[in-house]
Amino acid sequence: MLLVVEQLLNGLQFGITLFLMSAGLTLVFGIMQVINLAHGSFYMIGAYVGATVTVYTGSFLLGIAAALPASAVCGMVVEIIVLRKLYNREHLDQVLATFGLIMFFNELTRIIWGRQPLFMDVPPWLSGNIELLPGLFYPTYRLAVIGVGILVALVLWLIFSRTRIGMQIRAGASNRDMIGALGVNIKLLYTLVFGMGTALAGLAGVMAGPILAVESGMGESILILTFVVIVIGGIGSIRGAVAGALLVGLVDTMGRAFLPALFRFLFDSATADSAAASLSSMAIYILMAAILVWKPKGLFPAHS
Repeated sequence: MLLVVEQLLNGLQFGITLFLMSAGLTLVFGIMQVINLAHGSFYMIGAYVGATVTVYTGSFLLGIAAALPASAVCGMVVEIIVLRKLYNREHLDQVLATFGLIMFFNELTRIIWGRQPLFMDVPPWLSGNIELLPGLFYPTYRLAVIGVGILVALVLWLIFSRTRIGMQIRAGASNRDMIGALGVNIKLLYTLVFGMGTALAGLAGVMAGPILAVESGMGESILILTFVVIVIGGIGSIRGAVAGALLVGLVDTMGRAFLPALFRFLFDSATADSAAASLSSMAIYILMAAILVWKPKGLFPAHS
C-alpha cells in the first residue's frame, strides 16, 4: 500500500513538471496558433542558466530567479525575430522554422557550456524526507515541486479569469483582428504571451535540474510528452493542461512501476520485464488514442 502511495506521488510530481511545460505550449498554440517545436529548448535554457547560477552562488532560489527571466527574454527575442513572421504562414513553415531553432539552441548550449552534462544538488533546505504516513518517507524536494506546480496553476487561473490582461489574451485568441481594432497592441500581447510560456518552460527546467542531468538536447524527450498532454487535455486550455499532465504523469509512472510485477504472473521474469517495458512506454499513447476516440478535441477544449 505504501509503495502505491509513493508511486502516486511520483506520478503527481512528474505530471506537475509536464504541466509547467504544457501550460506554456498550450498558451502559445491555443492563442497564437503557432506550432513551436522549440519549446523544449527554453526548458533546456532554464535548466542550464539555473544550474550555472546555483553552482556559482550556492543559492537555488537565485538559480530560479535567473532562469525565469533568461527563458522569458530568449522566448520574446525568438518571437520578435522569427515567429512574428510565421503567424500567417502554413503550419509546415512553422514546424521547419522551429525545428531549426532546436538545432540552433542545442549547438549554442554546447558552445557555451560544453558537451559534458551539468549536475545540480538538491538545496540543503529541501534535502531529506518528510514522513507523510507511518512508514512512508517522501523526498522534500519532490513535494516542493508539487507545491510549485499547484501555485503556478492557481496564479494562471487568477490571471486568465480575474485580470484585464487575461481578458485581452482570451479575446485575442478568439478574434485577433477585432481586439486589435479596439486599440490593443496585439503584437506586444503576443510577445508577452510567448514570454510567459517560455518562462514556465524555464521554470520546469530548473526544477527538474536536481532530479535529471542538465545536458544539450534534454528538451526533446519531454517535448514529445508535452504534445501528448495538450492533445489529451485540449489545445489552448489551461484546465486541459492540468488534467492531461496529471493523467500522463500517473499512467506513465504507475505503468513503469507495476506492470513488470503483474506480467510476472503470466510470463517468466525476462519476458515479463521486456513486455512490461514495451507496454509501459506505449501506455500514454494508448491513453491518448482512447481519449481522442471518446473526445476528439480533448478533455477540455478551449473553445468548446
